[in-house]
Amino acid sequence: MNDGDTADDIMDATYRALCTHGYADLTMQDIADESDKSKAALHYHYDSKHDLLCAFLEYLYDGFVDRIEDPDGETPHERLLTLIDSVLDKPDDGSEEFGTAILEIRAHAPYEPGFRERLTEFDDYLVDELEVILEDGITDGTFKSDLDAEETARFIVTVLTGAATERVTTGRPVECTRRMLAEYVETHLLDGQQEVTA
Repeated sequence: MNDGDTADDIMDATYRALCTHGYADLTMQDIADESDKSKAALHYHYDSKHDLLCAFLEYLYDGFVDRIEDPDGETPHERLLTLIDSVLDKPDDGSEEFGTAILEIRAHAPYEPGFRERLTEFDDYLVDELEVILEDGITDGTFKSDLDAEETARFIVTVLTGAATERVTTGRPVECTRRMLAEYVETHLLDGQQEVTA
């Protein structure tokens, strides 16, 4: 087994262990129990649970980028709505237990610089992707010419993050957020001269 296979195996085991035990109670032994590696073997690759979870967040980041990059759409408006949908839709393997574990990790980010740095990468990437679409739309006249692309992108990310948190903490579906963001785009971002398409 090469290093890539070993890393993927450990990341898969970390996912399963987080689903079962959550963040607070998770141990290196729990992760070892979900893989074919011993606890000693895990410590060979990662000095601590913290280091392993930082690597796991990087692994999730790569998957996040793969899932939302290059959104489909003929126009900036369509690409923007597709990107919003991609973020709101849970990945195929996204269980409620895993969502809770990630929320726990996010809650520790203010005290764990390694977590904070990696979680910030998610938000920054999404802001950048949204900003590119918004700027394209400003340039071609889809969106209002006086729109601040960066501030708008950060606002949308804040709403998306809040929706994801609410889904985990209350079980509330994201459909209301999806509808309200679509309405926000049409009423606040689209240039009044542009024809709105369904």
